[in-house]
Amino acid sequence: MKYKHLMILTVAATITASGVVISPTLVKAHGAADDETATQPVNSAAFRKFIDNTRARALKKGVSAQLYNRAMAGLKPDPDVLKRAAHQPEFSTPIWKYIEKRVSATRIATGKKMKSRYATTVAAIEQRYGVDRHILLAIWGMESNYGSFKGKKSVVRSLATLGYKGRRAKFGRQQLLAALQILQRGDVPLSQFTGSWAGAMGHTQFIPTTYNAYAVDWTGDGKRDIWNSISDSLASTANYLKKSKWRPTRPWGWEVTLPKNFNYRNVGTAASRTTLKWKNIGVVPANGERYGVADVVARLILPAGAKGPAFLVTRNFRSILAYNNSVSYALAVGHLADRIRGGGNFRGKWPVKDIPLTSKERKELQRLLTTRGYNTKGTNGRIGRNTLAAIRAYQLKVGMAPDGYASARLLKRLRSGR
Repeated sequence: MKYKHLMILTVAATITASGVVISPTLVKAHGAADDETATQPVNSAAFRKFIDNTRARALKKGVSAQLYNRAMAGLKPDPDVLKRAAHQPEFSTPIWKYIEKRVSATRIATGKKMKSRYATTVAAIEQRYGVDRHILLAIWGMESNYGSFKGKKSVVRSLATLGYKGRRAKFGRQQLLAALQILQRGDVPLSQFTGSWAGAMGHTQFIPTTYNAYAVDWTGDGKRDIWNSISDSLASTANYLKKSKWRPTRPWGWEVTLPKNFNYRNVGTAASRTTLKWKNIGVVPANGERYGVADVVARLILPAGAKGPAFLVTRNFRSILAYNNSVSYALAVGHLADRIRGGGNFRGKWPVKDIPLTSKERKELQRLLTTRGYNTKGTNGRIGRNTLAAIRAYQLKVGMAPDGYASARLLKRLRSGR
């Protein structure tokens, strides 16, 4: 599949993040527009035909006829899955609200308790995979609130529903086959094969293809049990991040302060440089401490534009994005990890009075930029690399800070024809 891991949490996936590419992933697994499945009644005969047609593909993947028959017996589409799959919120959640909700005092405190309770386990996992234990704890907290909500829907039914019809059909069919392979191996009984409406499973919410590729048996009991074994789950997540090029002994990033008269052309991947070079131009950690590493390459991102907090992020930030391709998610994971470690809140202030652009407004922004000669290479309402570049080019031309922020002020300026 196009996406390494399911974007479980987000609405925040559509938030503009200056300096970071946000690709158009599955809502990502939450709701995309124009899903025809939700607007038409389900044809039971057609659904059964889909189930029958999937049988041959499953058997080619090593699934026994007996297991397939048992898993599909009496299966009907889940109307709740159809509803969720079709839903696309018109408004994005501002990044500050997203982080505030997910990095709560309760979640921080629980994370610290889990760190103490499973100290030996997380230390051993960190030693083997080289992934910061605090990041693992933070992902666990973000994905299932430390195992308190792992999803109770039948994974097979959810994925069969998604695979039957609609814009997510290819994803659903691929994941359904992978899910049946999990059952065939005996990692989990059918009665306990549960997860989210989009088929994400266990403590850290793996989708079936991710599970098949990266899940590990930490306990040595012959099963990769991410539903019941916390150690299997955290080790599997560590393995995934390691394979996503997580680099040991390096942080995910830092909140930083920018010097007066900062040149905003230094925002983004193209302006990446070592922390020593960032320090030399006045970009320093906001908490007053040192970077601790001089040779780590980092890039500057401004998730809320020049008016909001600034962050230097390393290659490890990209590893978190591989888990869930949302800047809001990755920042929340990094921040929660730091808070569990004992760090403080962000120093910078978010522009809380800013109102995020709607999907319609983001498309209008892209059309106006392209009309003026700043080609966004599409008008899909998603703020990715091309739109960021177009925004910066326009901002430079009209004398605005080239922070790449898709704001209401920017849209108003474009509408004015100036």
